[in-house]
Amino acid sequence: MLKHRLPRYNFEPLTRKKSAPSVSEQFLRLLRPISKLALLLVSLWLFVLAISLMKAGARELGPFIQSWFSLENFANSLGFGWLFAYGVMSGSPVAAAALTFFDAGVVRDLDAFAMITGSRLGASLIVLLIGFVYVLRGRSRAESLGMGLMSFSVTGSTYLLALLPGYLLLANNTVDNIQLGSGTVVTSLLESLFDPVVGWLDAVLPGWMLFAVGIAVILLSFRLFDDLLPTEAIKKSPVGKLSSLAYKPFVMFVLGSLITLISMSVSVSISILVPLSQRGFVRRENVIPYIMGANITTFIDTLLAAVLLGNPRAFTVVLVEMLSISLVSTLILFFVYSPYERTVLKFVSWLVANNRNLAVFILLIFVIPLLLLVV
Repeated sequence: MLKHRLPRYNFEPLTRKKSAPSVSEQFLRLLRPISKLALLLVSLWLFVLAISLMKAGARELGPFIQSWFSLENFANSLGFGWLFAYGVMSGSPVAAAALTFFDAGVVRDLDAFAMITGSRLGASLIVLLIGFVYVLRGRSRAESLGMGLMSFSVTGSTYLLALLPGYLLLANNTVDNIQLGSGTVVTSLLESLFDPVVGWLDAVLPGWMLFAVGIAVILLSFRLFDDLLPTEAIKKSPVGKLSSLAYKPFVMFVLGSLITLISMSVSVSISILVPLSQRGFVRRENVIPYIMGANITTFIDTLLAAVLLGNPRAFTVVLVEMLSISLVSTLILFFVYSPYERTVLKFVSWLVANNRNLAVFILLIFVIPLLLLVV
């Protein structure tokens, strides 16, 4: 007797259509861009406030700086800016401080130029420290430290070469006529907005402390601005992977310039290379032009600080810094890129080859600015 087979039915639940977002979800989606805009405005407000505080405090801090630090020549200022950037783990606040020192008459224009150059050399330390963190987490030492050492090598070589054309441009007053015409109007408007706050703080704090508060505020403003950046999204996106574009030096140069221009932080734009290299998205030989481009547009916030100071010569100092590093980077890219790339790669490979080489390098990057400070 044949058994009667019951037909099989698929009792799997039907796929439910996505319900429309609730009112609260829609409100949260709307609130997210508004909160980011508010955070951006707060970070900009803090940046301008920090420049105003540092400008006021620099005049009071001037005698202390001149008595404790011998900033009497170009080398002293270079070493001071280098070590100062190590201390605050960032180059932009030190560059802004150099301009306020110049505006207060503590240093000359050439010394301010040297101090800003030193700040860029010291800013590379943060990338190297991120590499050490990755090594402690068990990642490849060559790849983790390679990006930080590459940043130090490219930044150090290009900025030191740029000292000569920058010095000549400043000494000969070559670009003094290039100024932003609206700087005075902007400065007057900002003074009316921020002078009451600065005046209140000046009444309750010692004058020299205004500078210290300004440094803390500008670090906070950069931190808030960094939090706005979609760093993880950049890493996971096609831009983060870079694909075949990573093999074209000029494309990488433009990419480094644009990402740093958007982030206003060379530490952010170069630091993302460390995890990208760990995932195999970029290789060390592909990031040299990227670092060059980043080192040029990182001066946008310093240029803004010069405008806020309302000092035409301070604007010239920053402009000369950008022109000189752009000139050196362009000459390397178009005429000697292949030998330059081979030299940098060999040097970085030599550093990561053993602990002794790396230890000597770490020692030198602290000893050299100390020596420059006391010569």
